[in-house]
Amino acid sequence: MTKSSQEKMLQKGIYTGIMEKDENNNYFCGEYLLDYKMAHSNHNIGDLITIKSIIENPSDMSYDKYPKKSKNFAKANLKPEQE
Repeated sequence: MTKSSQEKMLQKGIYTGIMEKDENNNYFCGEYLLDYKMAHSNHNIGDLITIKSIIENPSDMSYDKYPKKSKNFAKANLKPEQE
């Protein structure tokens, strides 16, 4: 698989990256906060995920660190696109 074909597969959403968890138990991917319930119940730390949409983070507690939040994300689809 060439690098350009891999990049093409990962460009189906806003952002694709590894799901992580910070010292405050927030799940995040890159600069985006992930919905806690969805991340905790449907995914594992280290999963490659694609964020499909983002909103402004409504939480005052985590806004400074994560101004954007996503509830619409899924495991990254690594299947090649039909050309």
